Amino acid sequence: MDGRSGMRAADADREATAERLRVALEEGRLGLHEYDERLGRAYGAKTYADLDEVVADLPGPAPAQRAAVAPAGPPPAPPAATDAGAPVVDSGRGTGWLLAIWSPWLRVAAILTAIWLFASLGSGHLGHYWPVWAIGPWGFFLLMRTVGGHDHGWRPAERRVRARRDRRRRR
Repeated sequence: MDGRSGMRAADADREATAERLRVALEEGRLGLHEYDERLGRAYGAKTYADLDEVVADLPGPAPAQRAAVAPAGPPPAPPAATDAGAPVVDSGRGTGWLLAIWSPWLRVAAILTAIWLFASLGSGHLGHYWPVWAIGPWGFFLLMRTVGGHDHGWRPAERRVRARRDRRRRR
């Protein structure tokens, strides 16, 4: 065994190889089955040679200019939606956070009102508007947040979106 190839790999080396495989999967260089198989081999690798064999046919890590910190400038605009399709909070810089906190309430209010309306039409008379018990308190608290301009509850989701965007940028 010669030099580095025969040396034992550390957990950090296995993690770096696993990350490289994940990037290759996201780029479409590996299929899911092949990714899974290579990932198992990477975590079972004992030496650097074993790790090198797992990624031998993949392009090397990102060039230094792509991996470097981006030059200072105006911050990029947040994306229009998260992966789940929900709007991203704009942290008070615009009206995006209003849409983010009120959209779920509007959807639930519409669904509950439709259920109430169909049930009332089915019974032949308009009954008590019971959805108010669910959407009323929720709407009150959203109104207080809107008037106060607070969006603190939405920051963790925004942080996840920013972290995901920053990871993509570092590749």
